[in-house]
Amino acid sequence: MTEVIVEVKNLTKKFGDFTAVKNISFTVRKGEIFGFLGPNGAGKSTTIKMLCGIFAPTSGEGRVSGYDIISGQEDIKNIIGYMSQRFSLYEDLTVRENLEFFGSIYGLDGDRITDGIRKVAALAGIEGQRNDLVRNLPAGIKQRLALGAAILHDPPVLFLDEPTSGVDPMMRRNFWDIIYRFSEEGRTIFVTTHYMDEAEHCSRIALIISGEIIALDSPDNLKMNFPYSVYSIVTENFLDVFNKIRMMDFVIEAAVFGSDIHILCDRKARVRKKIDSFFVKNGLHSYSIKTVLPSLEDVFVINAKKFNL
Repeated sequence: MTEVIVEVKNLTKKFGDFTAVKNISFTVRKGEIFGFLGPNGAGKSTTIKMLCGIFAPTSGEGRVSGYDIISGQEDIKNIIGYMSQRFSLYEDLTVRENLEFFGSIYGLDGDRITDGIRKVAALAGIEGQRNDLVRNLPAGIKQRLALGAAILHDPPVLFLDEPTSGVDPMMRRNFWDIIYRFSEEGRTIFVTTHYMDEAEHCSRIALIISGEIIALDSPDNLKMNFPYSVYSIVTENFLDVFNKIRMMDFVIEAAVFGSDIHILCDRKARVRKKIDSFFVKNGLHSYSIKTVLPSLEDVFVINAKKFNL
């Protein structure tokens, strides 16, 4: 069995009367890219901050590389890299000055910090911009630089909180190429995101909403075990059709995907015949329907409905 790096049991965090994280449990194994997928306010950042020793849990247990998240906070901080949701570098310092500062926090000096800065500059693609002020860098480069600062001390575990927020699609893709490389080097990566397409890159994902984990598995398994059939309908006046068809008793859930309508139905229902009948009754004759594979969004929506979230 692969070594367990992160272990969480019944972890809860309350702020006054508000419960941000509700009794969650999971494990992360060495070399995994483990994703927390959920909307803003779901409890993703709060969980990461508890694991990194920034927040103390209200109840429950957690360990990172064997260290307790309460009694072993200092030990944990020495073996992790943490990239916060908000850009954490100093805008009025140069790239080199920022990296030297963060290196000193990690106890790096001499050749170690020089080598670390060189590697990070290459990683972020800014070898020629080490003396530039950070405020003058594009958003995507800033994010890569922040990631570089988090791995300056070569930690075996990385916690990345919404690392591609506000970055354009191409930069997001480049960023995930870097994350893959880290995983291949044996690092364990815990990443939060609200992007469905990013979650597809994870070894396993936990779907979280309102502080509760509502499903946990690999992206492929979550979709493979989806209990409903998904149909894509193409038709004229699709918004009018959508508003009507989503009210039909055989439709469990409906959503608009571009100019298509996706409907989720019971696998045993004779859906095609019912859809044909629906269009005839509404005097519509130009349409097409096909079965499609479920998306992570489908999985997320249905699981959320099960929990009345």
